[in-house]
Amino acid sequence: MDISDYLIEQQGKDWAKLLSDWAWLLPNDLTVWMVNRFGDIVLVLDDGTVHFLDVGAGTLKQIAETREDFCVKVDADDNAGIWFLISLVDECAEAGMSLSVDQCYTFKLAPVFGGQYSIENIEVGDLEVNYSLLGQTHDQIKDLPDGSTVNIVVST
Repeated sequence: MDISDYLIEQQGKDWAKLLSDWAWLLPNDLTVWMVNRFGDIVLVLDDGTVHFLDVGAGTLKQIAETREDFCVKVDADDNAGIWFLISLVDECAEAGMSLSVDQCYTFKLAPVFGGQYSIENIEVGDLEVNYSLLGQTHDQIKDLPDGSTVNIVVST
């Protein structure tokens, strides 16, 4: 397996702009290290800890103490499969869903609203739109209890 087959090229992208709708969750000082094809990000904070931004779930959690620790953990259990959504990316490729430079795979119905992690719920989308829409959505619902009825307002 070549991990680059499951990553988006992040060079040349304005990450501050792309992640601006996630400011409510992300620290100010971070380094984008890896981005999976669904737009989830492996981040390194200034203290060297490695965190995972799951844009579908709207969560940020520490997954390793250091980059070196991450390199050990990624090979343990099914961490690579989980963090890089390997089986779903393989299914997307087999279905002929290819990505251009500013695209990612996205969910037709976000997992937070009950959307499934299945090929039937996946489409190719614009990376910037995906980050903006999901960042605004998760910001608006972050304090609501599970099962709440929501009315999402997206600004442009």
